[in-house]
Amino acid sequence: MKSIAIFQCDLRVGGIQKALVNILNEIDYDKCEVDLFLFDDKCFFDLPEHRNLNVYFLKPYFWLNRLVYFEILRRFAKLPLPDKEYDVAIDFNSYRNECSVAAVTVRAKKRVMWIHNDIEIKLKNEVKYRILWHFFNKKLRYFDEFCAVSPGIVDGFRRVTGITDKKITPIPNHVDSGEIFRKAAIPLEGFDTDRGCYNLCSVGRLCHQKGYDILLDMLAEVKKRRGDLRFYLIGDGPDREKLEKQIERLGLGGMVTLLGNQHNPFNYMDKMDGFVLTSRYEGQGIVILEAKALGLELFISENLQKYNPGIPATEDIVAALSAASRREKQRDDLSEYNAEIGRRLAAVLGTDKD
Repeated sequence: MKSIAIFQCDLRVGGIQKALVNILNEIDYDKCEVDLFLFDDKCFFDLPEHRNLNVYFLKPYFWLNRLVYFEILRRFAKLPLPDKEYDVAIDFNSYRNECSVAAVTVRAKKRVMWIHNDIEIKLKNEVKYRILWHFFNKKLRYFDEFCAVSPGIVDGFRRVTGITDKKITPIPNHVDSGEIFRKAAIPLEGFDTDRGCYNLCSVGRLCHQKGYDILLDMLAEVKKRRGDLRFYLIGDGPDREKLEKQIERLGLGGMVTLLGNQHNPFNYMDKMDGFVLTSRYEGQGIVILEAKALGLELFISENLQKYNPGIPATEDIVAALSAASRREKQRDDLSEYNAEIGRRLAAVLGTDKD
């Protein structure tokens, strides 16, 4: 029986949070006892229930500690951690200092960090992240190996960090197709699509990284070519007001609908014909796989293909959306995809040898 500690800041709305929940559903609890440590007790997602999954809530650091060098926090900002030795300690978050300090100070035979994004591009695009990186990048030296949510982010990670001698295992995000299909079947009241139109959607945080401003400019061009396309955006975030103004400026009010965060996005997605994503960069883009499971036609920009092997990119999204037509949807349970993830996860946790 392997003993695993996983540290994550919270289970609020977000791709990292959803990825963790899916991994917790994938773990073989007959071979593992998992202690999950969270620094926030408000959970958007439902956790699996198992006698070998224990959840603990710790007090987070004051936010200004993000601007303190990691070495100082490691030495002086102690956390109330169990006096036990784990086979593997995982910083699943990789951004928050609490998770990293816990993962490198708890007694463990192996320490692993999950990498969720293209750090090389993120550093170029986000001033805030560059500041945080300045204070916390030294923490990487304390980890024995890393897991990357796609092979497309590995080379950039090595270039930025200079880490060339440690193992990096690409483990794409597990996708719980059973959960998707169950939630897609839940009746949806007060919302429907126009079946005389081509109904397109996207799901994500309304922020610079996701590139919805780029997509809206594309949709303005599509509107010149057809009037029967409707776009629904599920999600919220800091750029909402900016996007609302862009929608008004481009005259997309009758074409684009912002649906905000939805606890169950899948019964909305199931009413759609297609899914589109034009992020500036990603780690992987789990929503692409969720849309694939529901049989939606996929449109992703060329820069995203390296993060999502096996998903063909769309060379000209404006032309593709202008010509798109409704078709019969074929669901995909993603069994082969998930089986490979399970094998890689077992190797990292050490349960493949049991």
